[in-house]
Amino acid sequence: MTSQVSSPAEQADTDTTVVGEQRKPAGAKSVRRLDRVIIRFAGDSGDGMQLTGDRFTSETASFGNDLSTLPNFPAEIRAPAGTLPGVSSFQLHFADHDILTPGDAPNVLVAMNPAALKANVGDLPRGAEIIVNTDEFTKRAMQKVGYETSPLEDGSLDGYSLHPVPLTTLTVEALKEFDLSRKEAERSKNMFALGLLSWMYHRPTEGTEQFLKQKFAKKPEIAAANIAAFRAGWNFGETTEDFAVSYEVAPAATAFPVGTYRNISGNLALAYGLIAASQQADLPLFLGSYPITPASDILHELSRHKNFGVRTFQAEDEIAGIGAALGAAFGGSLAVTTTSGPGVALKSETIGLAVSLELPLLVVDIQRGGPSTGLPTKTEQADLLQAMYGRNGEAPVPVVAPRTPADCFDAALEAARIALAYRTPVMLLSDGYLANGSEPWRIPELDELPDLRVQFAQGPNHTLDDGTEVFWPYKRDPQTLARPWAIPGTPGLEHRIGGIEKEDGTGNISYAPANHDRMVRLRQAKIDGIDVPEVEVDDPQQARTLVLGWGSTYGPITAAVRRLRTAGVPIAQAHLRHLNPFPGNLGEVVRAYDKVVIPEMNLGQLATLIRAKYLVDAVSYNQVNGMPFKAEQLAAALKEAIDG
Repeated sequence: MTSQVSSPAEQADTDTTVVGEQRKPAGAKSVRRLDRVIIRFAGDSGDGMQLTGDRFTSETASFGNDLSTLPNFPAEIRAPAGTLPGVSSFQLHFADHDILTPGDAPNVLVAMNPAALKANVGDLPRGAEIIVNTDEFTKRAMQKVGYETSPLEDGSLDGYSLHPVPLTTLTVEALKEFDLSRKEAERSKNMFALGLLSWMYHRPTEGTEQFLKQKFAKKPEIAAANIAAFRAGWNFGETTEDFAVSYEVAPAATAFPVGTYRNISGNLALAYGLIAASQQADLPLFLGSYPITPASDILHELSRHKNFGVRTFQAEDEIAGIGAALGAAFGGSLAVTTTSGPGVALKSETIGLAVSLELPLLVVDIQRGGPSTGLPTKTEQADLLQAMYGRNGEAPVPVVAPRTPADCFDAALEAARIALAYRTPVMLLSDGYLANGSEPWRIPELDELPDLRVQFAQGPNHTLDDGTEVFWPYKRDPQTLARPWAIPGTPGLEHRIGGIEKEDGTGNISYAPANHDRMVRLRQAKIDGIDVPEVEVDDPQQARTLVLGWGSTYGPITAAVRRLRTAGVPIAQAHLRHLNPFPGNLGEVVRAYDKVVIPEMNLGQLATLIRAKYLVDAVSYNQVNGMPFKAEQLAAALKEAIDG
């Protein structure tokens, strides 16, 4: 879905406020205007909560709101129904202004069963609305999650606005004209809930109905039933007395620069960025990959774009995936391999080989909770030191990290620029929060994209003492220190490859100590010399404390900084995209402040690097619970650091 917006603005990421209320004729329901809302859909992993949230998000994007999402998946492929480990949720924050996070606490919780209620009610502020599917609150279902009495009747929810709705019964009743079993009809209850929420918040409906027709094109009866359930939910909201007020959140018409926007997830943006990079480089794109959560969606998406010259290879394991990608790089492709932290560990030897061969290769790490298998569906940014040092020998690799889901597009282009210009593997560190989260993305014009074209070696590049012209595969560009990229089969450009140390210039195998020392230093100098932009500092109040972040902490950090500044607390902010090499002015920046606070979803990996390189006593603020930071939590921690 795309929408047009017209001009820039910026507002604080603060609590929801009532903007106004429209009076209606007697008997009609009133409409209350809000500046933003946070909704969480929660249910069993088979209840379709991700689909429900995704559809609500798509319609919200088409309406023109700014938005940010947080899907939360159970780790088990299919946990026992009705249990706490099986709860799946989808949180959406949408607003009439620029926002940065999925929100700290939901204003509305849709709970499809007792497990969903128990797993999420603790996150709700007092006064929040709770819509529960009463049909699922049976004695057995409640006992399964530890409810001795019904929370709908024992007064434990008195501090909330409770809406008991028999969603299953109403859905089955709405679909009685269809030739469906009760079990088949019950599966549409998520569409009934989506219809009800779409009425409550005045969301468009045409897109969802069209989506259902396309999704179930081969099963028109199922498509019609889901559309009927969706409409029944809308009509229920319109007619029931339990919902006396509906809400409007105006489009964020002044929040962004002029352009055409669409809703996009981080993995989708990254896939599009890789395609754009291959087009701008005029090179075929090759992906060698092995499926792994949460990176698999990139493989799925790229496999759909053969018309852009994309070739995808689903290998038998992680090592084969990167091996094929490195072979494609040798053959002249823009080569990519995608994985998560455990896969990076398996790929480390081949990454080292790419360092030695000095070939362009993009290694995309969608980080998740570790170590080992860890938390496959939860987020973390604890692979930074692995990306920096997780190879044998001196094997430096550039590291790039996107900051938002939409920024994954630009980060992919930047990683490709570095890989192609400097002939090196590049690590791109996204994470599960960015990969699965979504936000509006301005579709760039073609003339805004960088020119990534490279020149392959065409013939001899060195003259021997006797006048003979030869090709030296390791004769370097004096500016970038990149070696020539010679395509196999080009006459006269035959050369050796392999993991044994090369002789500088000739590329012959060499065990000479002096040559090894020189090659190690040359490879390091090449990475150190990569041209990256200086880090920008946002410091309008001449603060004495700097909060420094990287990757997906950008949204929560920026939201926390806005809160502090609104309260009159001066604080500066800087955020890193390039983690190796660091921006040239970073040392000057961090030394200019009395305190440097670094929030990370790890135990202080960037802080370790900053302390070691710049001898600055940076303060770590860390969280490794599988979830992104909350803005309020960060604001309190930063205020404590300023006052301490």
